[in-house]
Amino acid sequence: MTNTIETVIPTATIIKPTTNLAEECPSNTSVEEYAAKLETEYNFTPVRLDLDHTHKQRMLDAKVYNPGDELLVLERHRVRELMQVYNSTQSTPEGVLTRRALLHSMTRGRIGKGCWIEPPFMTDYGCNITMGENVYMNFNCVVLDCGQVTIGNNVFFAPNVQLFCAAHPVNPLTRSKGIEFGMPIVIGDDVWVGGGAIICPGVTIGDGVTVGAGSVVTKNVPPYTIVGGNPAKILKVLSKEECEKEDREYEARKAAGNAYDDWTPAPKGTLALPKA
Repeated sequence: MTNTIETVIPTATIIKPTTNLAEECPSNTSVEEYAAKLETEYNFTPVRLDLDHTHKQRMLDAKVYNPGDELLVLERHRVRELMQVYNSTQSTPEGVLTRRALLHSMTRGRIGKGCWIEPPFMTDYGCNITMGENVYMNFNCVVLDCGQVTIGNNVFFAPNVQLFCAAHPVNPLTRSKGIEFGMPIVIGDDVWVGGGAIICPGVTIGDGVTVGAGSVVTKNVPPYTIVGGNPAKILKVLSKEECEKEDREYEARKAAGNAYDDWTPAPKGTLALPKA
């Protein structure tokens, strides 16, 4: 796919704003307003709704598609422009607003409150990602969203987590013709994905899951489990009721002012693994 991009559109040069963005941002500026301001000042490749959507729809439907399609090439080029600015921002008040506005533009508004992605961040399209509230991605996360990527609420990604929707034919003769397909990834609520983990195409991860660092997740993961390894396997099954009980106890200690006294960071109760 990289070769296709480079042959259709030259590699992007360093993008510079046409006006001075170092000025202090007005506190009453909304994310939507600031996103529109950045679109004008950086002259990003515009969203094209007039082009044929056939291959984009085939891609999102997990069917074989042509990655050299004009619309797909333009959308990949656009998000690379956005990421170049995003990944060069500083942690200043204006930089924070810039990041939020660019995330809004990348996902086309499919992002909940309290989401934060540490730069550098890389994605194929951005507009195929949907995030709930309070999603956090640490440094160097990659999302290849040539399929729908749906992320729930309160999801934490450690550094170097990679979500791959992209897939290619295993027949090398067919693969060499440049066709490909994508499969969706779904991540439920209250999930923690450890550093360096890879989520493969077509995987659904249930609510309350913990994915161990360095894991390669190739199959669906049931809710309230801890998985790890390559390929990832279930290591523990958590009791949802026990988790909820301990959370209530924690909230009670918090209300009493001793939230951090004699507190365990993981539910003590687990269920026995089912026998194979």
